[in-house]
Amino acid sequence: MRADLLFDAVDGLDEALTAVDGFDEVLVGGLLRPRPGQAGGLAGIADAVAGTPLASRVAEAADKTAAGAGDEGHFVALAAARTALLGSVHDALVVRVAEAVGRPDVVDASASSVAGEECAVNLLVAARSWLCDLARAGWQGIDHELVGGAAPVVSAMLPDPALRRLATLLDGFAAELAACCPGTTLERVPVRRWADLWARALLLTLPGAASAPAMGEVTGRLLPLGVDVQEHATAVQAQVHAVFEPADGGTPRLVRASVSAPKPDTVVGAGLWQLLRPHMSLLGAVSEGRSMDLDAMPVTAEGDLVWDDACARAGEPADAFVTARVALPTAAPFDVSPLDRHPARIAVPVLVEGYGVEGNGTEGHGVEGQGGADGVVLQVAGRRLEVDTERVPAAGPLTPEVVASSSACLGLLRWDAGEFLLQPLAVERTVRKKTVAVHAGAWAGGTADKAGVRAEKAATDAVTVLRERAGKLLRK
Repeated sequence: MRADLLFDAVDGLDEALTAVDGFDEVLVGGLLRPRPGQAGGLAGIADAVAGTPLASRVAEAADKTAAGAGDEGHFVALAAARTALLGSVHDALVVRVAEAVGRPDVVDASASSVAGEECAVNLLVAARSWLCDLARAGWQGIDHELVGGAAPVVSAMLPDPALRRLATLLDGFAAELAACCPGTTLERVPVRRWADLWARALLLTLPGAASAPAMGEVTGRLLPLGVDVQEHATAVQAQVHAVFEPADGGTPRLVRASVSAPKPDTVVGAGLWQLLRPHMSLLGAVSEGRSMDLDAMPVTAEGDLVWDDACARAGEPADAFVTARVALPTAAPFDVSPLDRHPARIAVPVLVEGYGVEGNGTEGHGVEGQGGADGVVLQVAGRRLEVDTERVPAAGPLTPEVVASSSACLGLLRWDAGEFLLQPLAVERTVRKKTVAVHAGAWAGGTADKAGVRAEKAATDAVTVLRERAGKLLRK
């Protein structure tokens, strides 16, 4: 890997992010009566898209909004400009990563989509109206009455599968805002995050924006690389990153397969696998170090396998590090749809070897401002690549201390706060003169590890108690 390329400046990136930041600051104070200081942020985003098809509409929207006369159409144009700028940042960073790892270009020129069922236009209009009211008030002007306006819209949307994506986004966004009301008392505003959620939700209210990605089918061999576990208080998701080798000998591709489940907040650690394991046989193959043979498995135009156990069977043993060394360098990614082009979505599988390590993975180690939360930094070709230890799940044997003692790391290259980070999925380390692999998803299909067994037993007890209580409530 050409690590030096990851740290070289990308032309235009700082300017694009500066324009986005300027607009995001405008949303803090609100668009109803923009203060003189906010005009610069509105003009900046218009200047940033000058010369593009959005230029005239965004320039008009910026002028009208600065004068306090912005309407819903103007706000949509501003949200589109912001999304386009972050999309350009995403694309530039992905190109830079491809250069650094020597990976092929995307397989498809564009991610197509298919029109879904016609949605209830009145609900989309209602959602757009609420989002525009939020923008007028600004994050400092939110209160419970304003935020509560989303509840009836979400309730009406949820029964409709075509609107569920937007409804879930609005519901989560409103919950975050409600937890921070009133806005006048906020000491710290999550400026970028709330602007991201607002812009994405606003664009999803446009007809056709929420169309489902085009579907296809693939047949061949799936070689798992690792599992990314994403946990929240009430839900958990496991996303398997893998290399797919088509049966017809075509170009290998980078694909993902995800499974999600609701969860009580008492189920944590290795207990999460009990909730996920029954829904996807791939998790068992990951923990056993096996490939999967796929037959007509549904896949989206963005490379997400719509997992169906009936289309898969366990294959031969497949070591993830062998896959990373042999198959990963030739695997091409799929393209990303326009609304999903955002720097935060970058998660590129890479193998890093021959590095030195700063820090030992213990809390608080190292110099302030350097290293991750647990102070682990890889020295790659004379450059410092920070390890995102906060993303290492507690549902497996991989820990920051294990990463700090490793000699090879298979992980996801991400971009956050202006720099690339490495999220470990698995590492190789030397134990008693033997090379041993430690995977974050090693317990996905079950484990004999003492710590994993204890965590699973505790989760089983918690789920049993919750089921008994739920049963009593239902009988009442």
